[in-house]
Amino acid sequence: MNSEFDYLNNYNLNDYERPSVTADIVVFTIRSEEPESFRKEPKNNLSLLLIKRGQYPYKDQWALPGGFLAPGETIEQCALREIEEETSVIPTSLMSVGMFSEPGRDPRGWIISNAFVSIISSSQKTQRAGDDAADAQWFDVSFELNENGMYMLTLQHNDICLRAVLREEKSRFGMTSFIIEDNGFIAFDHAAIIARALTAMRNRAKDFEMIFDFLPEKFTLTELQNVQETVMNISVLSANFRRKISGLVKETDEYTEGAGHRPAKLYQRK
Repeated sequence: MNSEFDYLNNYNLNDYERPSVTADIVVFTIRSEEPESFRKEPKNNLSLLLIKRGQYPYKDQWALPGGFLAPGETIEQCALREIEEETSVIPTSLMSVGMFSEPGRDPRGWIISNAFVSIISSSQKTQRAGDDAADAQWFDVSFELNENGMYMLTLQHNDICLRAVLREEKSRFGMTSFIIEDNGFIAFDHAAIIARALTAMRNRAKDFEMIFDFLPEKFTLTELQNVQETVMNISVLSANFRRKISGLVKETDEYTEGAGHRPAKLYQRK
């Protein structure tokens, strides 16, 4: 062959085995429970969007929104299309949390998943099942290390409780991988994808990255601290939090209204 044209003209892509490619999306929000007393702040829950599969494999089990890459689209475009089709939720941005290519991860065949995490504010969280999803719901998230060195992932929606057990495998470039010991009736390897997304998000939240994405444009410092504590699953002193966050926010001339207690000043991200 004397040229690249000749080479490409004789090249046959079908000579090589090729995997199918999918995108899976881990979408988080903060959901608030109204307190019994108006004098108390609402209780915040970190919540994750799942769909109930309407088709085999894993029919009627809960999974992350996602699907197969279509011709002519990028993997990011695939992720945004699939989550809108299956849940009607439209994220504004995506962060990659890695590729999942373990042999046998999908019983349908050789399928590689590109996983993304996205955060939406409470004003965007209305969901509706569509496409091949039988249902779409927000599940409150708990992810804890137990005394046996295993991570317990618990996802709760009303009386539905999914509990997976995972073991930490390795951490490279700020990304931690997990091995599933018990998938807790969460479809495919999605428990491991969720665990990695949670870990990556918490690592970013340590430096106050991403936490603003959970909030509207204007917020109180108490709301911002509540988000930080909810995502990180920690409690911090208000004085320390405000000192650390002071360089990232700016005051507005506005205050909260109708909250049942003294109005609080509203802030914006710088």
